Amino acid sequence: MCPGTVRAQPGRVRRVGFLWDSPTVTPDDLVAFREGLRDLGWIEGQNIAIEFRWAEGHFERLPELANELVGLNVDVIVAPTSIYAEAAKRATAVIPIVFVGHADPLGSGHVASLANPGGNLTGTSLMMTDTNAKGLQLLKEAVPGLSQVAILYDPATPSHVPGLAGLQGAGRDLGLQIAPIAVSEAAQFGKAFSGMRSVGAEAVVILATPLFNSNSKRLAELALEHKLPTLFARREQAERGGLISYGPDRGDLNRRAASYVDKILKGARPQDLPVQQPTKFELVINLNTAKALGLTIPPTLLARADEVIE
Repeated sequence: MCPGTVRAQPGRVRRVGFLWDSPTVTPDDLVAFREGLRDLGWIEGQNIAIEFRWAEGHFERLPELANELVGLNVDVIVAPTSIYAEAAKRATAVIPIVFVGHADPLGSGHVASLANPGGNLTGTSLMMTDTNAKGLQLLKEAVPGLSQVAILYDPATPSHVPGLAGLQGAGRDLGLQIAPIAVSEAAQFGKAFSGMRSVGAEAVVILATPLFNSNSKRLAELALEHKLPTLFARREQAERGGLISYGPDRGDLNRRAASYVDKILKGARPQDLPVQQPTKFELVINLNTAKALGLTIPPTLLARADEVIE
């Protein structure tokens, strides 16, 4: 039994599989999900058991871990982000799958449409294309004269292909040149940042994916070393040294994901549950990082921030 697995008590206990990287990478997400379940009357050890499977940075193990959950015949699988949803989808076309904060469920082919998902997957989306475009605009406001932006992406993340295409379109609209930089393992980070400067990048957008999320502090440090302002998607990444983070409120998305689990355990079919898009967004600006980069953030941008780190 994996660490963290909840043993079911006698009685009517439903089993939820949870496929993710590590409980330590973004612990607040897991707290919000569990709070959402409790608010709906699902108490671990009483009427629900959660079977956790952690990749711990070894994403090549995802097929094995997803198959383990299928072998346990869980009632539903929760798979945050597109990379975990992809592994779960490949493992089963029968067990309902709830994705959380999926960057682009339609563009990656995980659902037929947002209103009518069609298969065994549904959940909450990030509105990645719109969110990234807005984030790119905020980055341009923060960096005077910005003209060339590198995009750090992972080719193995299903949502990054449509995400990159969306950023290239947004870049054209904003008069920015976009330089895609592909990275598939942490050992490539140093070379990637050296390459950004060689192509004339003046800032970098780091797309959200488990590989980058778990290494966000290192990525922020490398960006500072190369004097590159950064745009991340998650609040904690700005707290770890990124210049700006802009994206949906992840706690809200995880609490809403719990409502999908609730409905499915009560008999709803995933194909009948529309994908929900975010309604709450967070802009965080790290003034310590701005100072280290020699940037003065415009007061109008600071006034719109949900949090300013000083």
